[in-house]
Amino acid sequence: MADFSLTTLFVVPKGVTIANSGSTQDLTTPGKVGFYRSDYTVATAGNIAASPYFYVAQGRANTYLQGTKRSDKIKGCATANCTSNVTEWYKISGCATPVTQITDVTGFTANCGDVLTLTLRAHSSYIDTLYFNGFTRSVTVQAPCCDCGADPCDTVDVNDLINQFIEKLEAAAPGINPDNISFSTFWNFENIGGTTLRISAKPLTAYGVPCDVAAFPFEFDRMWFRTFVYSGPATTADFIVDDNCNIVAEATVVQNSNFARGLSTEIAQLEKNYYSYQAGYLKHLYRMAGFNQNFESYVSEGDIYDTYYIKFNELDKTAYVWGDFIHQDSLVIIAAVAGSTESTAVETILNAALGTVVDAAGTCITTTSTTTVAPTTTTTTTT
Repeated sequence: MADFSLTTLFVVPKGVTIANSGSTQDLTTPGKVGFYRSDYTVATAGNIAASPYFYVAQGRANTYLQGTKRSDKIKGCATANCTSNVTEWYKISGCATPVTQITDVTGFTANCGDVLTLTLRAHSSYIDTLYFNGFTRSVTVQAPCCDCGADPCDTVDVNDLINQFIEKLEAAAPGINPDNISFSTFWNFENIGGTTLRISAKPLTAYGVPCDVAAFPFEFDRMWFRTFVYSGPATTADFIVDDNCNIVAEATVVQNSNFARGLSTEIAQLEKNYYSYQAGYLKHLYRMAGFNQNFESYVSEGDIYDTYYIKFNELDKTAYVWGDFIHQDSLVIIAAVAGSTESTAVETILNAALGTVVDAAGTCITTTSTTTVAPTTTTTTTT
């Protein structure tokens, strides 16, 4: 859902402390961020809650015809029985590594000699532009024979069956074209304890970054996939395998894929996206720096950022005029390097003003680690 809030982004420069004295006129250091009370004095964790409202301000490098960059008035409510114009207040903690999907296939119920097919269907933003209904491929194997001489059994050796699947899945794609895509392009396969086929997605390839400042270099993509194991050979109807009734194994997603968040490239993209919202003049981001030298970036390349979001309505309700339209609210985004003293200072002050922040993203997920244990084999010798 689109968000049409009037957004102001403040990127706290790495190593530049949050203002702790003076007024906005003292923000002479380019990029320095401060919080200020209604009387224009600096706000601290000890006095911000007592102010009727506060706002965020940042010094500029380009001050010609421009003052400090400022937010609108924010009225906090850190205690009970008070009114506030804030509708949303949360934090997104930075995570450097995207998490990939892991699926375990267990509970194989095939009979000896059955023909079984495993189909994988992968989706991502770019994969879906290349393939109808995702990248769908299948491999077919025959369950190991269970002939035990005069005493045949119906129990399939699941360990051998999984190894058969892995051998097919790790084979190169057919044909002589080196660009043919095989399963190993997107997945890793493991035999876990002789009972589980583990399918782990590989991280997607990072895309090239253009040098054009007006382009959108921050590309994000996430791959997710579905897994089906069913009896019978693969057919041209693989795109509807989810409707197949002959499922012979259970595929369970044990780890969902997710995006990295707070990357410096992401924050740099936000600076471009919201530049026209907060520039005093020359609002367009021209490709040639000589045409618009007012664009400023305070992102520290390679660092991971925490972002703080404050969404709020107009403080002065008399500014609202009735009409058949939705009133536009405001959004302040503050980005600070994760774990830095600047990020800690921002959170401490805002917690005092708005109440303890909720981390909407939660703890960073790390890829599940497993230990592969070979199945036990017992051999009986008769003499």
